[in-house]
Amino acid sequence: MIDSEGTKLFHTTMPLTEKLGVEVLEHGPEVVRSRIAWDESLCTLGGVLHGGTLMALADATAAVCAFLNLPEGKQGTTTVESKTNFLRAVRSGHATATARPLHAGRSFIVVETEIRDDADKLVAKVTQTQAVL
Repeated sequence: MIDSEGTKLFHTTMPLTEKLGVEVLEHGPEVVRSRIAWDESLCTLGGVLHGGTLMALADATAAVCAFLNLPEGKQGTTTVESKTNFLRAVRSGHATATARPLHAGRSFIVVETEIRDDADKLVAKVTQTQAVL
């Protein structure tokens, strides 16, 4: 089921997510889940969803997770470090990102994001640090 409020949040604050067709499934301080549908226009050779597309999905999902964990009185975050391990290709269906906070401090928020395919196989693991603004 699509989370229309979460999807609007993504599309309003990060217009690239609308261009990519990102849909939000769930959003809250403990977990943010979003997905992107395989589309030939988002692929590299061989019909594989481009790694940059997957990284954009992970970055956006983690950014909202960090935003929802901001300390009181703070207004935003920005990515200062992101590490991605790609484990398998996506050749059809959806790539679904699930982001959870590992650490929510006063200066930095660290988020771990897993991307899985429709068979629930791990596609990528991303650890990201967001600076609190």
